[in-house]
Amino acid sequence: MDMPLRVGFIGAGNMAYGIAKGILSGDVLPVNVKVSAPSPRNFGRFEELGISVTHSNSDVVSGSDLVFVAVKPHLVPEILLEISQLVTQKHIIVSVAAGVTLATLELLLPKDSVILRLMPNLPCLLLEGALLFSRGSSAKPEDAALLSSLLQHCGLVEEGPEAWIDVHTGLSGSGVAFVYLFAEALAEGAVKMGMPSSLAHSIAAQTIVGAGKLLRDTGKHPAQLRSDVCTPGGTTIYGLHALEQGGLRAATMSAVESATERARELGQKSAGAGNSN
Repeated sequence: MDMPLRVGFIGAGNMAYGIAKGILSGDVLPVNVKVSAPSPRNFGRFEELGISVTHSNSDVVSGSDLVFVAVKPHLVPEILLEISQLVTQKHIIVSVAAGVTLATLELLLPKDSVILRLMPNLPCLLLEGALLFSRGSSAKPEDAALLSSLLQHCGLVEEGPEAWIDVHTGLSGSGVAFVYLFAEALAEGAVKMGMPSSLAHSIAAQTIVGAGKLLRDTGKHPAQLRSDVCTPGGTTIYGLHALEQGGLRAATMSAVESATERARELGQKSAGAGNSN
């Protein structure tokens, strides 16, 4: 019988927690998961899941087969240099750091290390995430299959070329905040028209949840669903006209573009940091 997969996390933030919850919904047992962080501030919620915690990154790497590096991008070079001597070709290293390229990761770790780059988003906390990953030069199809299987309970999991990672960051990573801004505006519109604020925000939230599930589960193009809501001369077409006059479509496209470009800038900075070590 194969040995159970041992999973480690360097970093104890929201992304690590969301992914940990997801993998525990599958076949991974809490006893086979370990998390490290310099501060104990976030340890409690991992311990509630039955996961062991430590301040030692080395302990995590030594005791794991697959390690998620889930720290702020500027900390990646320092941490990878710290653990590099412990990383073997039997390890799978998965970076969850925005903007840090596979080339930078491969430069900081031993030659032929198995590396994948993963970009999740905040709804992973509720196992409703959108996750995209890319393989490094030494990662094989079976490594990708393992990661996909491991993350299947976290939400939608897809593999793609690294060029898509920054786009995914702009679309889904930052896009979550764009949706929250729209939800806030929806509720404020209702408040303006006389509805109590708490009720308006509850209805706005449920409207977005329901619309999202309908979009996902029917498989219809957004334009088709939008058309289904509109009736000639009705309320919706009047509201859509106001949104078009306000430039919602163009502003949203520009927001995704700006966030994507910023992710690319961060990647260039991380590459510079990696080359300087």
